[in-house]
Amino acid sequence: MPLLLAFSFFIGAPPEHGHDAWFARDKALHFVASALVQGAAYSAFHRGARYTVAVERASLVTVAVGVGKELYDWRHPARHDASWRDLA
Repeated sequence: MPLLLAFSFFIGAPPEHGHDAWFARDKALHFVASALVQGAAYSAFHRGARYTVAVERASLVTVAVGVGKELYDWRHPARHDASWRDLA
């Protein structure tokens, strides 16, 4: 994940529909949504599993949801803007 964050500074341009600021309301919403997905997935996987296994599985679910959201945004540009910064 740190590698993705480092490369996100150099990969891709801001969306055409406006400025894609690093610190904006949109990024805060992505952070909160990811935290909620991580927490819910961890709670689901922690029942009967070790801590490390639950964290790994929850992290995979969180990444999958985040990438899925950005792929959705990419496929529907009229309604949303895909962003490398959102993914980071």
